[in-house]
Amino acid sequence: MKKIYSVLVENRSGVLSKVAGLFARRCFNIDSLAVGETFDSEISNMTIVSSGDERTLEQIEKQLNKKLDVIKVKTFDEQQSVSRELMLVKVKYNKTNRKDIMEICDIMHAEIVDMSKTHMIIQICQSPDKIALFVSMMNGISVVEVARTGTLALPKCNVLEN
Repeated sequence: MKKIYSVLVENRSGVLSKVAGLFARRCFNIDSLAVGETFDSEISNMTIVSSGDERTLEQIEKQLNKKLDVIKVKTFDEQQSVSRELMLVKVKYNKTNRKDIMEICDIMHAEIVDMSKTHMIIQICQSPDKIALFVSMMNGISVVEVARTGTLALPKCNVLEN
């Protein structure tokens, strides 16, 4: 079972370390972690995706709420949210696979953002499951380097209205 935690924290040094330490000490798993400033430069939003049984996921929320630097914790599951992940992929290409790569990019709404005679960098911003599908479709292509963000998520609009 997976749960997404949107955690508003004070934007100061050491907060990420404290939250990561909480997960490490209690042996909680972090599937994904992304941190960024909000519109208020003094507040950051941590989007943490974690998996475990129901009891473990409840404990994570309780422990996060105990942290002094934590302002607010919101939780939701994947079905209640809009989730996105950004991935940059550098691939080596040749005349025989260039068209295949471009077709995969077209199908998956990925964009070629840089190119040389032998390499290209592809950018894709999709839901985590579509990122996984893109990765599997690129199997067999010579991938040189990959950079991925963690999952970013917000609760769907109709979830907030209830």
